[in-house]
Amino acid sequence: MKHTPLSHTALQRLQLLVIALLLSIAAPIAAAESGDGVAASVKRPVHPVLIRNEHGPLMRVVIEVAENREVAFRGLTVSLAGTDDLADLDSLALFFTQDQEPFSPANPVGEPRRPAETIAFRGEQPLRPGKNVFWLSCRLKDSADLQHQIVTSCTSIATSVGTVTPRDDVASARHRIAVALRKHNDDGVHTYRIPALTTTPKGTLLCVYDMRRRMGRDLQEDIDIGLSRSTDGGATWEPVRVIMDMGEYGGLPQEQNGCSDPGIIVDRQTGEIFCFAVWMNGKPGKHQWNDDGSEPGFEIGKAAQFMAVRSQDDGLTWSKPENLTRQLKDESWWLLAPSPQSGICLSDGTLVMPVEGRTGRERLATFATLMISRDHGQTWTVGKPGVTGGNECQAAQLGDGAIMLNVRNDHERFRAVAVTKDLGQTWQPHPTSRNTLIEPNCNGSLLRFD
Repeated sequence: MKHTPLSHTALQRLQLLVIALLLSIAAPIAAAESGDGVAASVKRPVHPVLIRNEHGPLMRVVIEVAENREVAFRGLTVSLAGTDDLADLDSLALFFTQDQEPFSPANPVGEPRRPAETIAFRGEQPLRPGKNVFWLSCRLKDSADLQHQIVTSCTSIATSVGTVTPRDDVASARHRIAVALRKHNDDGVHTYRIPALTTTPKGTLLCVYDMRRRMGRDLQEDIDIGLSRSTDGGATWEPVRVIMDMGEYGGLPQEQNGCSDPGIIVDRQTGEIFCFAVWMNGKPGKHQWNDDGSEPGFEIGKAAQFMAVRSQDDGLTWSKPENLTRQLKDESWWLLAPSPQSGICLSDGTLVMPVEGRTGRERLATFATLMISRDHGQTWTVGKPGVTGGNECQAAQLGDGAIMLNVRNDHERFRAVAVTKDLGQTWQPHPTSRNTLIEPNCNGSLLRFD
């Protein structure tokens, strides 16, 4: 993502805003104390808790029961000591998911409770031999402060054979508060995906994303580029703006005129904002990354098009879509597309945007590189491939001024990483390339934090 002289608060808020799918990675398991054939352990998801979500999983409690033991769960006491402000919370609830670890709200235990520093949940639940899973979840108020954090711990578990007290080694684990900016069926849109976030020189937050109107699938489909705008650090957001919609171009329906994968960049010197996306015309049932979903040349309807819109008023209004395909794409390439993320404005005003493409029909005939502008977005040039066989990529400026490109690398176990010192004309593999960061077969996100 971009390297800009943001305030510490603005950077914190950028990190807190969550618009898309979040990784459900768990914190280390807490040590558990046994009691008469019963032991308990605690795990916490490390992702933030989201405003606008009905359920915000905070803590998973696993009760292990020995074979040939008849045990019933009778209650659980939790502490919120250390939480920044209990008023951020609307309610808390406990759920039983039997022997399944993923969160589910299907089986509540007792009634939801109002926030307090100590909360006791009561309910009779027979426990089976082996694993029995409970989840503590919360619902946040819309007014919850994005700068605040929630602290939870399990202090005791009441059973029919006695009390179990987990020794919670991560009792101070904190959950950040974030916002579910767009959700399924908001404004009648089936799915929102592929977010990119940036901030303007005025401190305005801008988030762009796919508005997948009919279904969640990729192009070709009825997809427009939407934008959400906040002038108060993400506490509130203006109504969605549709900033790129190719309508029924060429007499074809909306589902054959989809735009996807937005990338956004802010010129720190002029304040102008650029948003790029890939547009497919025709080719129903095709995908720009597969087979002839996009083809060599420039022709609309055959080659996927590299599109741009601009804003000169802090994201309030946007230009009509501009087609940059002939300016940027080599005629022999099968595809050139923006990488869906935020670009970088260097200290001398050079704009740096990660891009990706295809050089042939074969599965691995792909590349990742940069495109740059030295004249504030009037013209752009595309660098040499930094990584071949990769695609979606993210860029960050290193301390010595070089640009590091972190690249999705689907056909190997690890992500590819390349470095350029001349804005994409030549590249060297980074020491961590193809040997360090495990490839999840997904786009990444990269942020330099000073």
